[in-house]
Amino acid sequence: MTLISVVTPADRPTRALLIASLGLNLFVIGAAGALLARHYVAPPAPVASERPRTAAARIERLAVTLPAADAETLRAAFRARAGAVEATRDVLNRAYDHTRAMLRRDPFDPAALRGAMAASREARTRYELALHDVIAAAAAAMTPAGRDRLADWGRPPRPTESTR
Repeated sequence: MTLISVVTPADRPTRALLIASLGLNLFVIGAAGALLARHYVAPPAPVASERPRTAAARIERLAVTLPAADAETLRAAFRARAGAVEATRDVLNRAYDHTRAMLRRDPFDPAALRGAMAASREARTRYELALHDVIAAAAAAMTPAGRDRLADWGRPPRPTESTR
């Protein structure tokens, strides 16, 4: 006796439906697996956040890179001059606002924009001078290790003897 599978015409749509269902299930399982792998394996996407643009925030970003005692020295030097430094930051913000207003002005006036940009440059210089005064006053009271960290702030780490 031979075992021959005989498919009746009524079974063909059922078989096609079974194959389509199997294919769809494999697709869904593969997609879910890829999403899970991406979630657990891939690094998280960077979160875009605007950092505070105040003088205090700038000093704090610098302070966290210093040894604890030197960081407190920097914060104290800033607190002693905070009013004056924040005032120069406010002037700078207003100068930037004025520059944006000149760019949006209709009819556009290139001379007015140049004047606003010059005022922004001057305000930026005054702001940076105020911050530099704070940093210089603090550096005078810092340890050599703190001044070394201060010198490297904003730069990539220096190579060590083992990485040269």
